[in-house]
Amino acid sequence: MVHRDGDGWVQCRCGGKHWGLHGAAGLLLLRGRTLLLQHRAPWVHNGDTWGIPGGARDSHETILEAALREAVEETGIDPDLVTIHRMVHDDHEDWRYDTVIATASPELVPHEMNDESQELLWVPWQDVDSMQLHPSFAKTWPRVHAILEADL
Repeated sequence: MVHRDGDGWVQCRCGGKHWGLHGAAGLLLLRGRTLLLQHRAPWVHNGDTWGIPGGARDSHETILEAALREAVEETGIDPDLVTIHRMVHDDHEDWRYDTVIATASPELVPHEMNDESQELLWVPWQDVDSMQLHPSFAKTWPRVHAILEADL
């Protein structure tokens, strides 16, 4: 594993401990009314939960660069097969997580690239609430879902 300058924990004023010295970003990929979820390995922070591919942002990266890099590292996707739509920000003042919402072309085929994932799955929107979600994704999902329903 390559050490990056964003790797590290932040003790947030919200009381939580978050990964990413410069914040973190993830890619929420849509295909129709399904989204790509990653089943996190049991050994990672908040393991054995479902979330989106993402991780720590490096100091020199934009939100979009970080989200795409993490998605490529974790799912092997081709970024040229992704269309970016918008971003949703969860800002804690001293730490933030940015969700990049994008659509995947039919040719995009994700696959587990490292041991951080147990499984990748295209999940219908209506089934997401019944899954064991990563706590941060669970907090953001209702807002993201409402945006998806309104915009896409």
